[in-house]
Amino acid sequence: MALTDRLKRIWVGRPLGSDRLGETLLPKRVALPVFASDALSSVSYATEEILLVLSLGGLAFYHFTPWIALVVVALMLTVVASYRQTVHAYPSGGGDYEVATENIGGPAGLTVASALLVDYVLTVAVSVSAGVANLTSAVTSLAQHKVIIAVLLIVVLTMMNLRGVRESGTAFAIPTYGFILGIFVMIVIGFVKMAFGHTPRAESADYHVVAANHYSGLALAFLALRAFSSGCTALTGVEAISNGVPAFRPPKSKNAASTLLAMGLIAALMFIGVTVLAMASKVHVAEDAKNLVGSHGEQPTVIAQVAAAVFGGGSIGFVYIAAVTTLILILAANTAFNGFPVLGSILARDGYLPRQLHTRGDRLAYSNGILLLAGFAILLVVVFKAETTRLIQLYIVGVFVSFTLSQSGMVRHWQRVLRGESTLATTPGGRRRVRRAQTINFFGACMTGLVLILVLATKFTHGAYIVVIAMPVIFVAMRAVRKHYDRIAIELTPPPGPPKLPSRVHGVVLVSKIHAPTLRALAYAKATRPHSLVAVTAAVDPADAERLTQEWHERGITIDLVTLASPYREITGPVLKYVADIRKDSPRDVVAVFVPEYVVGHWWEHLLHNQSALRLKARLLFQPGVMVTSVPWQLESSSNAQRRMDGEAAGAVRRGQAGPRGPGAVAAVGAKEPSAPSPGSTALSGRADGAEG
Repeated sequence: MALTDRLKRIWVGRPLGSDRLGETLLPKRVALPVFASDALSSVSYATEEILLVLSLGGLAFYHFTPWIALVVVALMLTVVASYRQTVHAYPSGGGDYEVATENIGGPAGLTVASALLVDYVLTVAVSVSAGVANLTSAVTSLAQHKVIIAVLLIVVLTMMNLRGVRESGTAFAIPTYGFILGIFVMIVIGFVKMAFGHTPRAESADYHVVAANHYSGLALAFLALRAFSSGCTALTGVEAISNGVPAFRPPKSKNAASTLLAMGLIAALMFIGVTVLAMASKVHVAEDAKNLVGSHGEQPTVIAQVAAAVFGGGSIGFVYIAAVTTLILILAANTAFNGFPVLGSILARDGYLPRQLHTRGDRLAYSNGILLLAGFAILLVVVFKAETTRLIQLYIVGVFVSFTLSQSGMVRHWQRVLRGESTLATTPGGRRRVRRAQTINFFGACMTGLVLILVLATKFTHGAYIVVIAMPVIFVAMRAVRKHYDRIAIELTPPPGPPKLPSRVHGVVLVSKIHAPTLRALAYAKATRPHSLVAVTAAVDPADAERLTQEWHERGITIDLVTLASPYREITGPVLKYVADIRKDSPRDVVAVFVPEYVVGHWWEHLLHNQSALRLKARLLFQPGVMVTSVPWQLESSSNAQRRMDGEAAGAVRRGQAGPRGPGAVAAVGAKEPSAPSPGSTALSGRADGAEG
């Protein structure tokens, strides 16, 4: 097995057969951490985002926080209720993209897809950056290395997801449930202390927040709306379950809807609890540390300050909350690692993204989509230096675009159901259920559409414009990919009737010197019975060409040897011109070019040989009416490698696993190559070497 294969098996694990796809389906207890970690983790920074915006108006503006939080919770529950209708109506996993495409149209579906692709990338970047920020709040000495830490964490997440959905979900379940337990314990203890008159007090309670500007009237309303739009980060990830319905165990829709409801209730309760504790303990934060009088350097996160106030700084409870919060924020990126590849696969199936994204990898995960997501997320982390505050301004625009179009599509879906002849449309009870679902989706569409307008208005100049630009670019790119595939499909459509045979086939064998691979290529070419057959060599060195011609005649090879002049010491040009001349004289004929090559067993052996013939093959592929045939000769190193792979494959079969995938490297020898041992007694004359003359 090659070194790269061994490393892949270590990191990713043994390949799984397609018949084991059912084993990767998730029960609800595992699906919750897999698909809901993003929505649950946003509890740790949604309150902070509200406070940071309100701090621009000074400490007095903090009293708006509870009201803004309540509106965010109401919106969250509305969106959860709306998506419960979606998972029942569209269990195939297309989610928002499928809903918008089917009910509004292709452009709407592509708009949703482009929005979600952007948002999934941002989910990884924001979640990991927020996790690193929480880590550096507890271990301040790591602050200067946060970009490197964030990149390494994304790499680790990528490796875990390449091992498969179920395996990664099991690994992520413990931190997610640990976070939920820790936050609820913190909330209960904090509320009990408040009930007995021992209200927790944050370390920043005595800090004074200096207003960045004076806000009143419309400016005040705009600030409150901006705080609300920032708090709506608590809704990110809600749509992931609707995209991941196929990953659930049967009954898929019911289990997905139950998981969605559980996620919504847990997230809402944690968000309310953390917000109340933050207000009660007088947590003070500011967008600019200069406006927080009394602070010293880095500001701890809100969740860290609340934990310190409830449990005591440096206590076991504080350390536990810091640890599980960091873990859940990092693992929240797993929601995107499950959503992005599935959406990419569906788009690839429909021809809007490269087809490679539709293929499952060794572990039955969409490996190419996972790698693509990781690459873009790392790019964002590096460009924005893993700063959550800068990245968060780009966030949630895509989410609310998909929310709005999806819920609007669901309203039209239910209207079509009412006009149809299904059981739901023809029974009074069924019509009432459809009307109720339609009302929920209509309310959700109105609410999310309003929030989308607010988000664009309040965040556009703060970085959201980047997303507004990126989405149309992705939209246009996907349309271009689809046009390419459509054009190729038209070109590849065969004419009616049986295939037309060429008038004649002209065989051309590339020769550099007479050795075993060359003789095998000549024999094979002769056995195919072309109408004409010649051997061609380029005279890079006249002396070598003369020796080749002499040996050719000494061996009695009756196939004509054509020596092409090469005044500039290159092979490709003269051969291409020779082939083109044959085609020019007989356009309806086909030229079959036979390239002798030998197979080596190690990648480094491939690097040691001249690649002229490989380059020539690549150029010949662009010539119409030219067929290129490789005639391999296996060297001893490749035979040894094949025996090793056969043994490993047999062992894998005994273990019930798939075997290694491929042979050693192939080195072309149609150009100048080191001599191989000549078979000596072999001659290509008449019927020699078994070929019919």
